Amino acid sequence: MTIAVIQFGGSNCDRDSVQALESLGFDADLVWHEDGLPEDVDGVVLPGGFSYGDYLRAGAMAARSPIMAEVREAASEGTPVLGICNGAQIGCESSLTPGAFTTNESARFQCEHVRLRVENADTPWTSQYEAGEVVELPIAHGEGRYEIPDDRLDELEAEGRVLFKYCDENGEVTPEANPNGSKHSVAGVTGEDEHVAVMMPHPERATLSDLGRVDGRGVLEGFAE
Repeated sequence: MTIAVIQFGGSNCDRDSVQALESLGFDADLVWHEDGLPEDVDGVVLPGGFSYGDYLRAGAMAARSPIMAEVREAASEGTPVLGICNGAQIGCESSLTPGAFTTNESARFQCEHVRLRVENADTPWTSQYEAGEVVELPIAHGEGRYEIPDDRLDELEAEGRVLFKYCDENGEVTPEANPNGSKHSVAGVTGEDEHVAVMMPHPERATLSDLGRVDGRGVLEGFAE
């Protein structure tokens, strides 16, 4: 499989994503947003970073790049798309997934390891885990608080579209374990179809054993699923 990792001005996790994907046996190509989406790609990663300096809102300007219309079309035809951190913000701003990511409750940039509970193990992005399993991934964001109307979030939960929630070491979802104030501690969701997903924590930074933790491998292996 060939995965296109889209680069915007300000992307800074694009090469991390390429290296992580290649370590799992995928072909991964960096694609500059102005060059358009290649026709022969089997998947798309919207990587982390600070596209356009997070001016206006994080991800808002990148979402209006012409390549995102191509990504939306590819997604509608079944191409898997994963947005990570800034890519998650871009995904929401592009209406690939519902809701929005906004300023952390602390109003500060936060860079730390967090624990996540797998909410639904029946999606491509979570099938390598067990429901209720606790994994540890890093975060690095200033606008990671997931917001969505309560009734819409209830629908997402009922439909099994919440992938992960922030939790403690015992898998308990508590306010103390929520690093950014995300509603219902949500850390990742799918779009209308489960082959499209966004998440705020960084699976690509927990894929290489040299970095000390490989809990993120299962997410990226979702492209093969």
